[in-house]
Amino acid sequence: MTTAGAVEERTRPEADSPRTTSAPSSVRRLLPGSHDAATWAGHVERYGPLPWLTGRAEALRAEVADSGLSGRGGAGFPTAVKLESVAARGNAVVVANGTEGEPASAKDKILMRRNPHLVLDGVLVAMAAVGAREAVVAVARKDASSRARLEAILRERRAQTGAIRLAEVPDRFVAGEESALVHWLNGGPAKPTFTPPRPFERGFGGRPTLVQNVETLANLGLVARYGAGRFRAVGTEDEPGSVLVTVVGAVRRPGVVEVALGTPLRSVLERCGGVPEPQRALLVGGYFGTWIPPTLDVPLSRAGLRQAGAALGARTIAVLPQRVCPLAETARIVRYLAAESAGQCGPCVFGLPAVADSMAALARGGAQAAALRRISALTPQVLGRGACAHPDGAVRLVASALTVFADEVDHHLAGSCTASADAPLLPIAHETESWR
Repeated sequence: MTTAGAVEERTRPEADSPRTTSAPSSVRRLLPGSHDAATWAGHVERYGPLPWLTGRAEALRAEVADSGLSGRGGAGFPTAVKLESVAARGNAVVVANGTEGEPASAKDKILMRRNPHLVLDGVLVAMAAVGAREAVVAVARKDASSRARLEAILRERRAQTGAIRLAEVPDRFVAGEESALVHWLNGGPAKPTFTPPRPFERGFGGRPTLVQNVETLANLGLVARYGAGRFRAVGTEDEPGSVLVTVVGAVRRPGVVEVALGTPLRSVLERCGGVPEPQRALLVGGYFGTWIPPTLDVPLSRAGLRQAGAALGARTIAVLPQRVCPLAETARIVRYLAAESAGQCGPCVFGLPAVADSMAALARGGAQAAALRRISALTPQVLGRGACAHPDGAVRLVASALTVFADEVDHHLAGSCTASADAPLLPIAHETESWR
């Protein structure tokens, strides 16, 4: 087991994984160093043929359990538990979630464009593991590039993938939540809910539905080929494997990198050329994430980030430079989240716009003390009271900002700001910058 070390792995099944110990960590499982794997011939050359899957459902689920693979979409739920829950109910269907509604993230888009065959391998493995005869790959409507790539390879591999179809999903932040995704596929609005039954009980077409992120499925393709032991060759004992991370903000080369779980944040940023200017904080986990001080020795893992008061979430890291006002940046994000509400309950419809207004007032000047009091009064009324987790994520972001930037809040209350710029921090990484 390598823990937060550098790993450069060959993926031929007969080869052991060579290891190195130099930083920064480097893993090339999901994102090969060249684009050759994007072609069918290159894919087979790199990864080998996908094993015959018929009649192997129990063995596949056992191998996934031994691998320790967890979901790569946000919640980090154990993949084997989801497989067992769906398989036990019979007549299952698989939904591959490639919607990636998080504006700061590009990892799933890059994976689908650069290694689409591995994603489809994972869909086939998931179908075999739960006994499904049908699968849907869901892609955001605006992501025409990924959709075109997947359509082409579905035609190329029709003999294997004839039971898999594509579906377009609205370009909304909440549309990729699994219940919202199932509602949309069933002909309803793409709105999430926590009301039972959950998708694994009765989902698409009323059948038990396995909803998995495309990165999770790509990893399933690797586990089916090489086994749990090879999967565990990188990462930590408790959190094995690699993850795709989108790095944006004040780094020299924003983009998507693949690193072993447990890699220090410092090494992740070095993979993107390092930080060229003084930094104020890191936003970890996307727009539902948390601000943390720039403590770069924190391991990129659930356990490591938990100690820092953060979570992996959407697996994005945004580096906030000292020159940008952190309160103004937080206000922008909360305004976006308020506008992306599903509009189905009061905490979102009324609470989030009020929190966004107050956060903007605190950032721009004027009645800051009143704005701060209003935020303190509003957040308990929003937290835990929505039909889904959308308001909770927004409130979590605000709470972390008020804690991490307490000194800046004091400056604003006194009528000043320590920032020299009010520029947006979080553009989406351009496609040309996102292949690292």
